[in-house]
Amino acid sequence: MKQWLLVLGIGTISYIVSAGPWAADKPEIGRPDFRVLEQGRLVFEQNCAICHGPLGDGRGMAGMMVRTKPRDFRPGMFKFRSTPTGSLPTDQDLFQTISRGLRGTGMVAQDDLPESERRAVVEYVKTFSERFRSEKPQSPVPIPEPPPRTPELVSKGREMYQKAECFKCHGAGGRGDGPSAGGMKDNWGYPIQPSDLTRPLKRGSTAEAIYRTVVTGLDGTPMPSYEGALTDEELWALSFYVASLNSGVLSERQRREEGAGEMVLRMHGGRGGGMMRRMPMMRDMCMM
Repeated sequence: MKQWLLVLGIGTISYIVSAGPWAADKPEIGRPDFRVLEQGRLVFEQNCAICHGPLGDGRGMAGMMVRTKPRDFRPGMFKFRSTPTGSLPTDQDLFQTISRGLRGTGMVAQDDLPESERRAVVEYVKTFSERFRSEKPQSPVPIPEPPPRTPELVSKGREMYQKAECFKCHGAGGRGDGPSAGGMKDNWGYPIQPSDLTRPLKRGSTAEAIYRTVVTGLDGTPMPSYEGALTDEELWALSFYVASLNSGVLSERQRREEGAGEMVLRMHGGRGGGMMRRMPMMRDMCMM
């Protein structure tokens, strides 16, 4: 059985390289090393496929356990980037998401994995989308040096919150309950709720993390980019104000989501022995 699975795995990688997104008869951008792809496949299969699916379509068996749905990698559309809206993420963007996870979701940090394995997974994830074969990520949006945080700057940020109409989605108090919050969906058709800014944010709750989200937007969601719409000073004021709303305390739903992600990893074998991988029937299902 193990020999058959090894042959199947190598065959899958051979198909990806020869007939899939990295096919040699098409223009290439940074064709990855076969050994790195094989390592990435094995790590993805062990730690990621249970949620993201073996085909990277976000339809893994454990996806039903979490409210924030696993990413479908095939369109090449990613929320958390340092690049402009509409651009592919950089390798470092993907690496940071894998390493740090996304707070309050089932996408828990994978910083327990060796760096080489996390970087191999980045290369493997990119094979799921044709975009990585023909496009390069744009240069990251520059983040200027932040000004000193002052009460006056935070007060101005409150004004920017109104000017940019953030309250329409996030609510007057930042709790994600604005008048436009109901009935929102992402580009995959899943219901989506504006972030509760009083709770830990997925990318991070520092002013710098918030600034980056505001200027890059969250592709695939109703959250647009405000790059060019506000000055650097206004953007920093808004970012400091939003950061001031954050309590740093996970909501009960966020705690449940993170707990579900940890449980999936333990059961699947990403951390510890893995109950599901010790059961032959479940192990075979995970490999399908």
